[in-house]
Amino acid sequence: MRAVNGVVQHYAWGDPTFIPELLGTEPDGRPWAELWLGTHPNGPTTFADGSSLVDLTGELPYLLKVLAAGGPLSLQTHPNSEQARAGFERGDYPDPNPKPELLCALTPFEAFCGIRPVDATTDLLRGIGAEALADVVAGDGPGAALDGLYRGTIDPAPTIEACRASSSDRIEVRWARRLDAMYPGEASVAASLLLNLVEIEPGECVRLDAGNLHGYLSGAGIELMGNSDNVIRGGLTVKHVDIDDLLAVVDPTPLDDPVLPRGDEYELPAAGVTLRRLAAGTTHTATGHELAVDLAGGTWYLAPGDTGTVTADTFVVVPL
Repeated sequence: MRAVNGVVQHYAWGDPTFIPELLGTEPDGRPWAELWLGTHPNGPTTFADGSSLVDLTGELPYLLKVLAAGGPLSLQTHPNSEQARAGFERGDYPDPNPKPELLCALTPFEAFCGIRPVDATTDLLRGIGAEALADVVAGDGPGAALDGLYRGTIDPAPTIEACRASSSDRIEVRWARRLDAMYPGEASVAASLLLNLVEIEPGECVRLDAGNLHGYLSGAGIELMGNSDNVIRGGLTVKHVDIDDLLAVVDPTPLDDPVLPRGDEYELPAAGVTLRRLAAGTTHTATGHELAVDLAGGTWYLAPGDTGTVTADTFVVVPL
């Protein structure tokens, strides 16, 4: 196992302490949002001598991250393979790759993950008095409701006001109030009420395929994804949004349960890899070009055939 150096991304929503404390580094007051491990040109991993991982491995099909959300990320989705290639050729995307992803929680974690089943959404909306949006969801489906909110044919204000006025203590309503305080009147505040809101505990995992509308809200985790930085934002951000692209890419099919069964392995078939958790003391032999992060703050590369015994609980990316 060879030690490697990842690249830290200091996005505004990042937590100021989780990643530096994991790495044994003094926090510096900046938000430390993500630690990247991989060969993507926006954050290429290097060895201690300064040489680049990609020169040894070639482009890897995956990107491994530690993510620490001190505040909510944008409401966003990612393209599939065909959409990513077309968007890259148009000059709209930074790379031609799809970005399927999964996240395994290291702390209690909250996230919007995909469209909620229709009956559950209409029950929520009617319960807070948002009858007009409930009628659209029930009659035309959540895709039509999402399209109307973002195109401006459905006014988000009555739904947002229903959240403000409601005495409901449901987490979806509490988050809508909080997001409205941050982004007043924004369509994405109302759109968030169409989504599954999950609360997962350390060791639990969510998987997000192409077109899944989602937004991480709080917590830290290990994130595994395709080797891509293609993000299409709909709102809840000061960054660039592209409503036309979002609505062209988003999959409005309801997702019954985005939380995967708890285990020691979580597959990401669209990237051809699995995230495996190794308990301290486990001996592991690499079958491909594998990257790993241990919970004592070590970041590692294993070449095919390399064998090592981990001294702390470790997450490693292995080929399917």
